[in-house]
Amino acid sequence: MSSKRILILTASIGSGHIKAADAVADELRRQMPDAKIKTIDFMDRRISIIHWLMKQIYLIMLALIPNIYDLLYKAAGAASSGPVAQNAFAVVMYPVMRRLVKKHRPDAILCTHPFPEGAAALYKRWTGAPYWLAVVMTDYSLHQIWLYHGVDAYFMALPSMAAGMEQHGFPKERLHVTGIPVAMSLMNLPDKASMREQLGLPVDRPVVLLMGGGLGLGGIDTTLKELEQLETSLVLLVVAGRNERLGERAQAFAAHSRHEIRVWGYTEQAHELMRAADLIITKPGALTMSEAFVLGLPLLLHDPIPGPETDNAIYATRHGAAVWLHPHEKIAPAVRHMLADGVLPGMTEQARHRARPRAAEEIAHTLLASLSEMGDGQL
Repeated sequence: MSSKRILILTASIGSGHIKAADAVADELRRQMPDAKIKTIDFMDRRISIIHWLMKQIYLIMLALIPNIYDLLYKAAGAASSGPVAQNAFAVVMYPVMRRLVKKHRPDAILCTHPFPEGAAALYKRWTGAPYWLAVVMTDYSLHQIWLYHGVDAYFMALPSMAAGMEQHGFPKERLHVTGIPVAMSLMNLPDKASMREQLGLPVDRPVVLLMGGGLGLGGIDTTLKELEQLETSLVLLVVAGRNERLGERAQAFAAHSRHEIRVWGYTEQAHELMRAADLIITKPGALTMSEAFVLGLPLLLHDPIPGPETDNAIYATRHGAAVWLHPHEKIAPAVRHMLADGVLPGMTEQARHRARPRAAEEIAHTLLASLSEMGDGQL
């Protein structure tokens, strides 16, 4: 088989979609070193001002009027209004997809966000383009916005999602329950004690990681204040993401805290920090949860984005891998409970039962096998 061109389309709305794309891209390069793999952020300003503005509106809506976002998310999932919204987004984004396909001439397109998926499915339907179209669903629940019948392969987290898609008329052979792809390197990290030694962290005190995703969301300021109520001295690892002001506030708070607080901005060491921690306090993003499952890291979840993150929180909590802090519940008592004898080991075991560490490997294998079956024809 000659060198294949694979276009991976993702979206910088949070960090999860990009992490999933990177995990699959890395594994594709390992399995097929001669493949020409290009990853593109479909919402980047350099790709489209319109797409970038849509992303900004989305972020503003989440920050200021999350209830309106919740209503729109539910409307997009309704049987009556959902397909209308899908088609509208696909048509708006069609011109950019046409430009990308003509420029890169892909043999396969893999999407980790429904926006490029819709545009790629529409372009394929309207033009008859012969590329193989695959989608990695980065949630733990099924939503109408992901469902396009022009997709050749779907990769998803749970058997229940595949069953739901079969009920919508999707052929079973196109549905692959692989789990959500995470970096394969997670399996090669040293044990917790060794990682703490590498990071210069105490081995005899509880270590709690606070993360709000790449955007630094998730009420970290409030969490730090509430954790001051705990009698036990903790080591708190704060990842502020790209939120520089949050990082500065956390540094200032550390100067007078009863706990030892260390602060990072956007960091490439997130996996190492997760490996060193006893528990993580975070929003229920699907990629963060999936990484925590692989590492056996118990989760304390709070402030989910309405819609998919709420479903993620339900899944992790229902299976005993997380505690979900609902509105008006306090963080300090929850952390005190989780650090009590016997709680964290059980949650660690349940997290590992949910883990799918080789999802990226399975997805890459299926994609490359499908390209091989297509033969050596090029666009």
